[in-house]
Amino acid sequence: MYDVNNIRKDFPILNRTVYNRPLVYLDNAATTQKPNAVLDAMHEAYVTINANVHRGVHYLSQKATDKHEEARQRVKQFINARKTEEIIFTRGTTEAINLVATTFCQNFVGKNDEILVSQLEHHSNIVSWQLQAARVGAVVKPIPINDNGEIDIDAYKKLFNEQTRIVSIAHVSNVLGTINPIDKLIAIAHEHNVPIMIDGAQSAPHFTVNMQKLDCDFFAFSGHKMYAPTGIGVLYGKEEWLDKLPPYQGGGEMIDHVSFKGTTFQSLPFKFEAGTPDYIATHGLATAIDYIEKIGFENIKKHEQELTTHCVEQLKQIEQVNIYGHKGPAEAVVSFNVEGIHHLDIGTLLDHLGIAVRTGHHCAEPLMNSLKIEGAVRASFALYNTIDEIDTFINALKKVIKMF
Repeated sequence: MYDVNNIRKDFPILNRTVYNRPLVYLDNAATTQKPNAVLDAMHEAYVTINANVHRGVHYLSQKATDKHEEARQRVKQFINARKTEEIIFTRGTTEAINLVATTFCQNFVGKNDEILVSQLEHHSNIVSWQLQAARVGAVVKPIPINDNGEIDIDAYKKLFNEQTRIVSIAHVSNVLGTINPIDKLIAIAHEHNVPIMIDGAQSAPHFTVNMQKLDCDFFAFSGHKMYAPTGIGVLYGKEEWLDKLPPYQGGGEMIDHVSFKGTTFQSLPFKFEAGTPDYIATHGLATAIDYIEKIGFENIKKHEQELTTHCVEQLKQIEQVNIYGHKGPAEAVVSFNVEGIHHLDIGTLLDHLGIAVRTGHHCAEPLMNSLKIEGAVRASFALYNTIDEIDTFINALKKVIKMF
């Protein structure tokens, strides 16, 4: 049985108050809170085995290296990659996308070539490609969405031509919660011999992702959105693609031999991991994965869907509220506006009632333009949220509306 009250005991921050009111934290799509298991594991690593990894022969360095590489193995198992060499540690999804955009465009994209991204992307999956496209004279082409906030599959198919070089698309929209049919999107790209990258920042925390089943070429996700520390993320890449890409950054760790006549580089995964990695955070990430899998993704998904469904049903009963998306499969994110009230005003007043939500364009301005809005209020849920918190949020929202 899913005991959310017991789970909440693992997250000390949930016991605090904001403006003398109990905290209701509904900004999980931005970042999640951290359980004691993760905090304790990182503290223990700092006070018992803290030393730079891979480079030392002494005891602490060897132990720290073991933990760091055990974390890589844990991530491999978590996403069912074929090899640990396909797991690159980054600072997060954004850096992972930038890594692929930079190195792929350097070797495989030229003047007038085309890169496909959808209209529902986070800015990190648009701007990263725009920067590199500008350097080589390529074009970033948007994949249209329909009125329900879903990828237009027919339009997507028609975008492919001889100059299409790569597709990069979100697994789940960080604004609408829309779960994109990436199995279809991947298959279509591969029919045209085009590689595809998946932004998994909003999917990896909520349901199982299986690289062998998906067959995508690249996949990225962040630790901080799945109960792990900030500053740690993962890029998965098929070995055959990672071998073809040049190094992203230069420095220690990623080199084989260095001389002024020329430098050779390490094999995977170290070719893409210049400098000292955050080996404490990788341990925290592995511990967070253990925590999630102990609870079980099926249990988490069922709980979060109950929260999402309840929230949407309650919002629909408020006449002035316009909800975006949620016409098909969707994750634990609900974005909305209230007619006649600016989203920032709603978020500010909810904050003073103890409710933490997100407001603004959510780093998705092209999507906002498609929806013909400037921004929205976003409530997003995690494994520790409760139905009572949703009711508290709805009641607070009704109070805010009455103020106007």
